Order: sequence, then structure tokens, then C-alpha cells
Amino acid sequence: MRQSPNAGGSSVDTAAALTGRCLCAAMRYRCAALLYPATWCHCESCRRASGTAPVGWFTVARASVEFHGDALRTHRSSPGVERRFCSVCGTPLTYWNEQRPTEIDFTLGSLDEPDRVTPVDHIWMADAPEWDRPADGLPQHAGLRPTPLR
Repeated sequence: MRQSPNAGGSSVDTAAALTGRCLCAAMRYRCAALLYPATWCHCESCRRASGTAPVGWFTVARASVEFHGDALRTHRSSPGVERRFCSVCGTPLTYWNEQRPTEIDFTLGSLDEPDRVTPVDHIWMADAPEWDRPADGLPQHAGLRPTPLR
């Protein structure tokens, strides 16, 4: 996912860790609270890697992540980018970019409690197909979010 920090306020319960898994449960994870508000990504790379549009992502500190299971596979989807997925069922789980080495993004759909994290905007709308035009009232950015805010 191509994302940089931004937007004010978090939409997650920061009191407890987040947990999730792939479809077949061969891979599980646990991580700390969000670093930034979650987003919907409409970029071509995420669309092709997931087979759907858009993809919901949330960002956490890479050092806070614990993976459980031995089915995690890594694919270098573009220079400096690694996507991880379950090698058993194929569920996309993470996105990591060497430009943000201390952060990692997880797919919202893999959360055990997806209602704890709500996307606050849409990024990479310039890459979205014509039929992908959200009408949810959330801000839409042509590329990355504007000026990073914490």
C-alpha cells in the first residue's frame, strides 16, 4: 500500500492490542494500536495484489507485531515493497515499504474485531477505475494524504 502518515485523531480503541488472522487461521497476528487513522487505498498495486478495490489498511509499529503460525509468505511486489500473505489460503495480510521501515500496514479485513478500526479517508483515487467512486462522504485524495499530521 502506498500511504504516508496524516489526518487527525485515531478511530481505534488504544487500550488493547489488535489481533487478526487469515481465512484458514494458519496465520495469526497481534499488534499494538494504530500509528495513524486507517484508510481505503485505491492504488493499482493494492487492487492487483488483493483482487479487489479498495483495500482497507491500518498502520502499526513494526516492532509491535507478533506473527503466529508458519504459513506466512513474502512477495516483493515492487522495488522496496514487501507484501505478506498466508501461503495456505492466500489471504493478503501486510504491506511494508522500506521508505517507512519502522511501520507496517495490515489489511482491515483480517482483523478479528474489524469494527474497532474505521477508515477516515480514501487515498490514490487517481488510480481508481471509473466505477470505483465512493459516496461515503470521506475525504478523497488523488495520491497520498496531504501534509502528515500525528
